[in-house]
Amino acid sequence: MDFYHTPTSCSQATHILLREAKLEFRPHKVDIFIRTLEDGSDYAQVNPNGYVPALMLDDGVLLTENVAIIDWIASRSPDLLPDGRLERTRHLQMLAFLSTEVHKPFIPLFFLEDEAEQARLREILAQRFRWIASKIEGDFLFGGHFTGADAFLYVMLRWAAMVGLEAPRSFQGFVEAVERRGSVKAVLAAEGLQPLCADAAPLPAT
Repeated sequence: MDFYHTPTSCSQATHILLREAKLEFRPHKVDIFIRTLEDGSDYAQVNPNGYVPALMLDDGVLLTENVAIIDWIASRSPDLLPDGRLERTRHLQMLAFLSTEVHKPFIPLFFLEDEAEQARLREILAQRFRWIASKIEGDFLFGGHFTGADAFLYVMLRWAAMVGLEAPRSFQGFVEAVERRGSVKAVLAAEGLQPLCADAAPLPAT
């Protein structure tokens, strides 16, 4: 299958999950600002909406939307879902919160110049990160079990670092645990990025 992504974007969560689930895929980098692939071809021919991630399955079915793709990957690798009752529902609940209440407010924050509006969005995000931090049950969101929601949260914490938004200190252990995972090291290397934790040794770029 073909995976369409943009380094540092929200598609990084899907990238991590694909490697975590050990699924075979062909990666394609997308310039989302001009909607082209690395070879110069029109990305709108793949995904008319123009954004990432997108996953083209081997039978020609196109999957879009991070929550849907992460859920699809997790359904094929049950280790990426929480343990216990209502595991998939609890996972979808957290993915939906991250997508609508964290990811969405971040987008204008990257581009707005209005300082008052920036401050308002920063406070909203700070409140939501505090709520998420209160839900962590061990190394990860659902205990000692790494899930798709953890990959999405990790990317949002990277975005927080990009805009200088201070996240709760309780996330430190979470980030360290995530960046110890081989899948995360491999994605950071593939996307040409450094880990957030100074002591998280990256894999060499390939």
